[in-house]
Amino acid sequence: MVERVPVLIVGAGPVGLALASDLGWRGVESMLVERRSGSVFQPKMDMVGIRTMEFCRRWGIADDVEAAGYNRAYTQDCAWVTDLNGLEFGREELPAPQDEQCPPQSPQHRERCPQNFFDPVLKRFAAHTGNVDVRYRTELVTFTDLGHHVTAVLKSCETGYHYEVEADYLVGSDGGASAVREALGIPMLGEGTLTHSTNAIFRCEGFEQLHTTRPAYRYIFIGPEGTWATLVAINGRDQWRFSLIGDDQEREATEEEMRSAIVRAVGREFDFEILSMLPWERRQLVAQSYRKGRAFLVGDAAHLTSPTGGFGMNTGVLDAVNLSWKLAAAVEGWGGETLLDSYQIEQRPVAERNVGEASKNLRRMLAPRLANPDPALFDVTDSSPAAVEARRRFGDEYSAEMAREWYTIGIHLGYLYEDSPVVVPDGTPAPVPAVSSYEQTARPGSRAPHAWLDSNQTKSTLDLFGRAFVLLRFDPTADADALVSAAATAGVPFRLVDIDDAAIATLYGSALVLVRPDGQVAWRADAIDDAAGLLGTVIGRPARVSAALVAGH
Repeated sequence: MVERVPVLIVGAGPVGLALASDLGWRGVESMLVERRSGSVFQPKMDMVGIRTMEFCRRWGIADDVEAAGYNRAYTQDCAWVTDLNGLEFGREELPAPQDEQCPPQSPQHRERCPQNFFDPVLKRFAAHTGNVDVRYRTELVTFTDLGHHVTAVLKSCETGYHYEVEADYLVGSDGGASAVREALGIPMLGEGTLTHSTNAIFRCEGFEQLHTTRPAYRYIFIGPEGTWATLVAINGRDQWRFSLIGDDQEREATEEEMRSAIVRAVGREFDFEILSMLPWERRQLVAQSYRKGRAFLVGDAAHLTSPTGGFGMNTGVLDAVNLSWKLAAAVEGWGGETLLDSYQIEQRPVAERNVGEASKNLRRMLAPRLANPDPALFDVTDSSPAAVEARRRFGDEYSAEMAREWYTIGIHLGYLYEDSPVVVPDGTPAPVPAVSSYEQTARPGSRAPHAWLDSNQTKSTLDLFGRAFVLLRFDPTADADALVSAAATAGVPFRLVDIDDAAIATLYGSALVLVRPDGQVAWRADAIDDAAGLLGTVIGRPARVSAALVAGH
């Protein structure tokens, strides 16, 4: 018998797990298949951004992320050096995760949680929903979009057994070499390969005692040839990720070459164990489209970016949350095709911006390669005043350029859904996009602002959003009955929340503000002129709402 499931998700990395988890949290069943075993030997991400942490707060797993396994007392400094027993040109001093303070714009802060810790947290959450069927060592063989559903052929990688699954919708979260994207014939657009690199995860007890440089989360190594490698504390204890940065010519480093490079980076011989190696490419690509029929793309299947800045996975989780409630709306019957179409319209520009900013970060990191640095900068035997001053200038200039990578709240929270067909503009001008700063706004298309609802600062406005549309009412005399009734008639999950707080009312800017299930503002005004028209627009099917209202009367 053919199995049936509302949503089939291909690829169980953090983005696929996030999508399945959010669907499950909403009560929608999904099947999540992954051809690998699920074990993470090479964590491809290690920073959970502030918006992703807000989603984790929504799901009730923020504490689990913090307790997942990374040493939260470990410094997060970033330093640029010749080697760890050589010269330090400069550093950006950043607090340990346990000491980082939440910014005024959010109840959360970013968290250091590499993929080998983050994925298990999401797996447990997905299982806890009771709505996610996760199948590892299971491969998508082929699929067919029949118009009213998708039929997929899956294969057990262990037994070779083939079987069919029918789904209302198929989502490819299967990485940069996405089989789903290839089958859909969707091209990737952009610059392609920026660099070829090889990563090595190695273990070494007492690593900090082997060198003279102050501890840091990330070291960038600069030599006469320019920036040539990085080293990252992958668990804040005894495991490190070393990245040997190549150029745009494909070449995989051998283990012997990696060992030699690691020794060069530390500046002395020492004992260490290489746990895994992985060649990879930095790329700047975005899929031409995110949807074809009943199939969608999320995460690396939709956009590939340099890891400089930590935008890749976090952009993918934003994809997942944006798409999840829209798929739920379609499965439950109250969302329309325009709502599903809006996924690409909203998320693709976000990816283009984030991918572009990551590439700028990469160019800043690699700037010494292009500048042809003076070899005298790297002569540790030269301590003359002229040499010291030259190193200071070089370090200061590099530090000024690199600082932008660490302060990116505008990227994580300041994204805008301009020109979305399910957002109602209010005529206010769009804020100027910023990277290192972010001013909260309830302008339609923006993330709904955070403000504390209690004096103890335990409940945020963000805690109101997630499962339903929420109409915030800051003026008790504003009539919301027609919209509440329209939502009930159309079967749309909906809540009316009255807030008696002048400061929050000023922050949100109107007497009535409608917030979507993903936490984005869909509409705001001081009065509702056309409840049916408004609701029909934000759920992507005005004709159905109008018909339902007529029938209801």
